[in-house]
Amino acid sequence: MSDDRITRLRTRLTDALNPIEIEIIDESARHAGHAGAASGGGHYILHIMSEAFAGKSLIQRHRLVYDAVGDMMHSEIHALSIQARSPDE
Repeated sequence: MSDDRITRLRTRLTDALNPIEIEIIDESARHAGHAGAASGGGHYILHIMSEAFAGKSLIQRHRLVYDAVGDMMHSEIHALSIQARSPDE
């Protein structure tokens, strides 16, 4: 299930932000027994580089990511740590 979730995350982020680099790390197993994990939502770390982030604040970058994966945040993702940067950083 987790691989399928990562594939959907990658597809949505790629479609929305056309990243130059993208890495999604599944840390769900490290959070087994955590209250949020009980609902089935995964814990992920996202490293993403995109031109879409150029000139944007940290909050604006995170909003772009959340807009791309929005409905997944309510069911399939419990926690998403985001490191978003532009190519010139």
